[in-house]
Amino acid sequence: MKRILVPLCLALLAACQQEAAEKPQAVAMTEVAVGHFCQMNLLEHPGPKAQVHLEGMPGAPLFFSQVRDALAYLRMPEQSHRIAAVYVSDMGRAPSWEAPGRDNWTAAEGAWYVVGSDRAGGMGAAEIVPFADGEAAERFASAQGGRVMELDDIPDAAVLAPETDRDAVAGSEADATEDFKSRLRALSEERIN
Repeated sequence: MKRILVPLCLALLAACQQEAAEKPQAVAMTEVAVGHFCQMNLLEHPGPKAQVHLEGMPGAPLFFSQVRDALAYLRMPEQSHRIAAVYVSDMGRAPSWEAPGRDNWTAAEGAWYVVGSDRAGGMGAAEIVPFADGEAAERFASAQGGRVMELDDIPDAAVLAPETDRDAVAGSEADATEDFKSRLRALSEERIN
């Protein structure tokens, strides 16, 4: 049994090491880093940023002006490239909201996110604010509002809903739907009168 188990363990260890070696590292944000969607210089905008590394494009990540934009990119049905790694600004280590840092990246899958806070991101839209430390995320949520979530728990409405639909970002989809219906009834009543 030992003769089979030891080589198997070594093979699995080698595979894990190879996978870890293949995962691209975060790239420091420089003066030439521009947002994938907006094509604007990232250093000129406040709030957290994100970078998405695609397989086959080492060292050339797609940068995003807002974390929300990067998560939208990942969830879009049109997104067809294999993702090698995703990094987000660790706002717990950011010098400030206005200067979120050039190299304080943390892996997106291990980060904690504040969803529905009162802070707008670099493009002026509602932002999903990442932290490497859950306690730092809780402190931010206590001060700025919102709820702390893990990446997989962030609802699509917080990422893909129109920016003006703040209820969908901060609350449940049911609350947003009820708010929409209420506004629609009010408009219908105006029209009748």
